[in-house]
Amino acid sequence: MTIPNLITILRLVLVPAVVLAMLQARWDWAFAGFLVAGISDGVDGFIARRFNQQSTLGAYLDPIADKLLLVSVFVVMGLIGQLPLWLVVTMVSRDALIVCAVLLSAVVAHPVEMKPLFVSKANTAIQIVLAAVVLGELALSVHLDPLRPVLILLSGVLTVASAAAYLVTWLRHMS
Repeated sequence: MTIPNLITILRLVLVPAVVLAMLQARWDWAFAGFLVAGISDGVDGFIARRFNQQSTLGAYLDPIADKLLLVSVFVVMGLIGQLPLWLVVTMVSRDALIVCAVLLSAVVAHPVEMKPLFVSKANTAIQIVLAAVVLGELALSVHLDPLRPVLILLSGVLTVASAAAYLVTWLRHMS
């Protein structure tokens, strides 16, 4: 097992800890866990590239760990009223549609190679910043207006744009 894979597994273990902290309104712990997960994501990527420790397992686990944390944080924030439900539903629906498209492609023996699109990377970056801002506001008892509403709108627009871009790419692949 490589060091980056161990770090990624740590991130997977952090997901329930961050969710539990959020459900208990322990915003300091939730924010700290989210930051540790983010920093460890950068560290494991650096180690994997710098010391040639990239692996097939890591290639699957890393995005799963990232997405699991982000989706979990967004769902809890939506349930407790810190993010609008329309945004959470849009985000989860986009991810579910992508997974379904990949699975359908495999089932019909026309597997699609998943390559992150630029709009998807921008979407993920904004979602991470939004989650960090909301957790930071709650943990530090500050309000960063109008940052949160701007990030919510931008996240919504990029989520829809990303879903549309993946749909077009998938439809071209399948035809």
